[in-house]
Formats: sequence, C-alpha cells, structure tokens
Amino acid sequence: VDKSLQRVNGITETTLQPTTGTATVTYDPDRTAEADVVAAIEGAGYEVAGDESDSNGTSGSEMDIAPPSEIWTSPRAIKTWIGAGFVVLGLLFEFVLAGQNPEVASLLGYSLTLADGLFLVAIAVSGYPVVRDGYYSARNLSLDIDLLMGTAIIAATGIGYFVEAATLAVLFSIAELLEDYAMDRARNSLRELMELSPDEATVRRDGDEVTVPAEDVEVGETVIVRPGDKIPLDGSVVEGESAVDESPITGESVPVDKSLGEEVYAGSINEEGYLEVEVTSTAGDSTLSQIIEMVQGAQEKKTEQEQFVDRFSGYYTPAVVVLAILTAAVPPLALGLPWETWFIRGLTLLVIACPCAFVISTPVSVVSGITSAAKNGVLIKGGNHLETMGEVDVVAMDKTGTLTKGELTVTDIVPLGEHSETDVLRYGAGLEQRSEHPIAEAILTRTDEATVTDLPSPSDFESLTGKGIRAEIDGETYYAGKPALFEELGFDLSQTRGVTDGGTVSDGVSRNPSPEQEEFTGSVFTELQQDGRTVVLVGTEAELVGGIAIADEVRSTSQRAVERLHDRGVGHVVMLTGDNEGTARAIAEQVGVDEYRAELLPDEKVDAIEELQAEHGDVAMVGDGINDAPALATADIGIAMGAAGTDTALETADIALMGDDIGKLPYLYRLSHTANGVIRQNIWGSLGVKALLAVGVPLGYVSVALAVVVGDMGMSLGVTGNAMRLSRLSAPED
Repeated sequence: VDKSLQRVNGITETTLQPTTGTATVTYDPDRTAEADVVAAIEGAGYEVAGDESDSNGTSGSEMDIAPPSEIWTSPRAIKTWIGAGFVVLGLLFEFVLAGQNPEVASLLGYSLTLADGLFLVAIAVSGYPVVRDGYYSARNLSLDIDLLMGTAIIAATGIGYFVEAATLAVLFSIAELLEDYAMDRARNSLRELMELSPDEATVRRDGDEVTVPAEDVEVGETVIVRPGDKIPLDGSVVEGESAVDESPITGESVPVDKSLGEEVYAGSINEEGYLEVEVTSTAGDSTLSQIIEMVQGAQEKKTEQEQFVDRFSGYYTPAVVVLAILTAAVPPLALGLPWETWFIRGLTLLVIACPCAFVISTPVSVVSGITSAAKNGVLIKGGNHLETMGEVDVVAMDKTGTLTKGELTVTDIVPLGEHSETDVLRYGAGLEQRSEHPIAEAILTRTDEATVTDLPSPSDFESLTGKGIRAEIDGETYYAGKPALFEELGFDLSQTRGVTDGGTVSDGVSRNPSPEQEEFTGSVFTELQQDGRTVVLVGTEAELVGGIAIADEVRSTSQRAVERLHDRGVGHVVMLTGDNEGTARAIAEQVGVDEYRAELLPDEKVDAIEELQAEHGDVAMVGDGINDAPALATADIGIAMGAAGTDTALETADIALMGDDIGKLPYLYRLSHTANGVIRQNIWGSLGVKALLAVGVPLGYVSVALAVVVGDMGMSLGVTGNAMRLSRLSAPED
C-alpha cells in the first residue's frame, strides 16, 4: 500500500497503521483526488472499506483497509476450507488408496492421476488469492510474502510437485487467516475502548425526553442518565446524585460520588441514582474520544526496536531470496546433484524468506501494551514512550498535587490557656470569613466539619499583606496570621524559631507566658514545624487564643508507590518542589524518596532534570502537566497527573495518569519494562527460529510444510500470543 501510494502525485503524507487496519493520507486536492488515493490502495490488492474526509486546503482521508472481522467465514476462508478438503482427498488417494488412484488425463505428455487432479483443484482454489496478491506485489515492486509464496506455488506446480504446491497453498492460506485472527485479537482491546461510549443519548428538548444519536447532542443541552446507563457525553451534574463508575476513564475501580456541579465523563457508568447532566463537550471532543484518538495515533511513534526491525527486514528478505536461488541452482550445476530435490529446497527457503512474525512482533506488543494501559487509566501517547518508560533510571516527582493532594487541610488545633479547640476555630474562622486565601478555605472547611456554629461577625476587616488579617470582634481587635505578625505585636517568639510555608513558628504564647505554658507550646509547635506544617496563630494584642496547623496532605498511596518503584528496579526517586526546605524535608522523609530538592523555580526544575540526566541517565518527570510543563518537556518522559478532563495535560505530557492516583506509577513502569522484554523475546525468537529453519533446509531436515507451519504460522501466532500477555497486567496490585 505504501509503495502504491508513493506513486500518486499530490500525496504529501501517508501514515499506515497495520494493527488498526487504517491508512491516513494527506493530499493536495489541486493535484490529485480522493478517487486516485482509493484506486492506489485497491491497486495494491486491498479493499477500501470506508473513509472520512476533510477538504480544507489540503484534504485528509482516513481509510479502513482492515480485513473483515468475520475472519473464519470470509471469502478467503471459504476458499481455504474448500482447498483443504481437496488436499485431504488427494492425500487419501495418493497414499492410502493408491490402488484406486487411476490416470484421468494427460497434460503436455504427463499423465495426471485422480489425486493430481484433486491437488490441482486445491491449488486453483486456495492458491488463487495468494498468486493474485503476489501479482499486485510484483506490480508494486514489493518483495513481500505474497510474491514469495505465489512464486513458490507456481514453480512447484510447474515442475509437477502438486502435493507440495497444494499443501503450500492451503497451509499458507490457513496461516494468513490465523495471522488475521491474531492481529484482530490485538485490535480487540482497542475496539473495547471504542465501544465504551454510548451511541445514543436521552436529551430533554422542548420539555420532552427524546433519544438521539450521541453525535447530534450540542453543548449546553441536558441529557438524562438513569441508573445503570452509560454517561454519553462529558458534562456537569445539574440535578440528582449518584455514584459513578469512572474506571473506563481513570482506571479507579471505586465508584465516585457525584452531585450538583461536579464533572462526569463520557463512557463512565451511572451506578444507582438519577442524574441530569449539562453537556460541556460534543461526542468528538469528549475525554474518552481524545483517549481513543491518542491510543490509535500512538502506533505512529515507532519504538527504536521497531525502527530496527523495519531496517533489518529490508536486508533480510532480499538476502534469503538470493540464498534460495543459489540453493536451487548451485548444487545441481556445480556438483551435479538432483535438480528436483534442490529446487524444492530453494522453494522452501523462499517460504522462510518473508519475516512476517519478525515484522509484526513489535506492533502487536505495542498495541497490546498501550490499550492495556488505557483500560487501567494510563494514557501512553506513543510506542516510543512505552519503550523509554521501561528503561528510565530516575523518577522525579513534583510535590504539590503529585505526592500530596494539592489541597490544604487542617491537621492540628492547639488551644492555649483556658481556651478550647472550639474557641480557636470560632475566632479563626470568624476572621477568615472575609479572606479568599486557600488557608482560609481550609479553616472554614474544618469549622463546618466540626459543626462550629454562631461564628462572630467581624467588622473593620483588614488584610495585612504577607502577614495575615485583623478585624474587630465584640469590640476587640483580633489577629490571625504568621507568627511574624505576632512578633510585631510584641510577643517574644524567638526561643525556638523555624521556617515553614507559613513563616516563623515559635513557642511564645503571650507577652508574659508561664513556664508551663512555654514548655507546652514549644514542644507542640516545634514538632508541627518539623513535620512541615504551616502554623496560623489566632489572638489579640494581649493574648494568644491558640494555633491552627495546616498542611498539604500526603496521598495515602505515595509512600507505597515509592516503595514499589524501588522494588521494580528504579534506582533513584527524587522529589522536586518549590516549597521551602523544612516542608520538603518532612514530606521526603514521610514518603521515602532518595533525594529532594527544595525552593525550585520552574526553570530551576529544568536544571535539576538536566543534572539528573547527566548523573544517572534517563529521567521520567511526574507533575500536573501545566505548572511543570518545562520540566515535563525536558525529561525523557513527561507524566501528567489527573489528566481526565484536562486538555492541557493530555496535550503536553508523553504519558497521562487519568486519575489522581500516583499508585499507578509502579504499574506503568512494570508494564513498560515487561513490554520491552516481550518485544525483545518476539524479535529474537522469530529470528532464531527462521535461522534454524534456514540452516536445516540445505541439510534436508525442513520441508515446505514445516517451513509454513513453524516459520510462518507458528511464529506469527507465537509472537501475538506472547504480546497478549501484556493485556493481562493490571494496576490493582500496585
């Protein structure tokens, strides 16, 4: 197909994807037409099953050239079964009922028996598709398996070796069907992804509920999703509550509760409640559609091993063909050995010459690995990225939103003097009601959870930039903010000072603290500071009410993920963060990374990645896909966290973890590492078997039938079956 398309003037780009059975062709409509493109593909012996066109300036067509999915009942299969039946009958009369194998005709002075006639029918029926495809290959100057097998069938028939020719025609046709079946197995995982999205949606229009094709639903319309239904399009909930199974998108097996205003994704499953969803993207722009499109396109980016296979096969086939010709000609001419014997051995080498299993060994592995990852909530955007991820020496991670949840949470409330935790929250939340800072949001959230009511209404509110806030409550001025703010108010906070995200923390609690009070607060606040938490103090100019410790909570899966990466063979795990030294050290110790680098600006993260590459080798960077974009681009592999619904993350990263689950990282490394092993096994296994068969041919140990059954059929099934092992790898254990 590629060579045929190269001869069409006006085609600017061609992308062939054998594993999905599609050809994407870009052409200049002023120089050629779509009909010429279709004719070129059909001229190569393929049928164009469908196309999608876009005629803006240049035109692009995506054409399905895959074999029919009904492999075992296709016209090729029917001809194969008929031919097989005649071969069985021919063998019966040739070897079992030899006495009942009369001469039935004479051709060019040769007598033909009944068995010969049966073999010739088998050759005609089963061999015709092979010879026809070989003709197309010859016309396109393509030295492929159809040309080699077609030549072998014609040559064997021409010298009267009807048994060999018929056996070759039938066995090769069966091998081709099995190869189509094996490739179809590889496509199945991708087909399962495509079937996740419903074809229809129930939409409310003019007060009525109507069922329409999903692609006809516009942004802004409301779709109805009942219990057990698949959500047809991306959108936000406008009515109802339910648990939604998002595993097709994020790989997360636990259903996620959805209520008013929350996002849902096409392809996810509504478990039990009733939902009305306002559509935010059309069918073609949904997160699921982007996943499918990227998985399909992932095959375009070939691995280094696949590029090696392409180069090697270009030399391998001509070399073996030359060897086949020499095998057939040299022994009879130079040594006077029997022509017929060595001619058959030459034909056998022709059968071995085509590197089918060798060529498909990498694509089927890549497709199996990438689609397996997609079903587990990991989007790998190219075979080259799948390969590289399995070879990384260092995994570098951002802190906020990667190792931590990226959301501030109140972790500790420390009341002082006669005050209670409720007092600390009451005054702290009362002051923070007017603030829009993330710390204020965390305090107010904790206040709601603690059901603290009757918050005071502050007046004369003032934000003290970089320090905190103050306001009048019940006629007295209250403050909430960094310890540095209270130092300015005259408190002595100098005894055990330290720096956290919130500023300076110390154990002073009033202008004249008692020894007991000083000892208590010193131990607590110093410990909080050492744990990397931000401390907000609440009080008046005369007395502290207490302190509130706030932290970006570490994900429950972070420590386990780091342990698993080490177990899998990653030599060095590093945390890169813009946070200060104290916070970085505390988080690093908690999750168990080998190294951390703190107080890094975005460009300094890039420098850190380059230093790690120079020191250790290939580096994978894990971040949010937006803030860490420069570092993600610099690393050998960029991995975005929580990419579901985030276009930027999907576009910028090489690999995207669709859910906010750092626990998928060890699975990703294991999958990539295993995929590299499978690809190597397939490449060298298929080459090794071909080499052994080639050595055995001149020695008389390898027949035409054995060459087809083992070298073509057997190895094609073998490499595909080996590749399918990748589809059984799953994420839960990690």
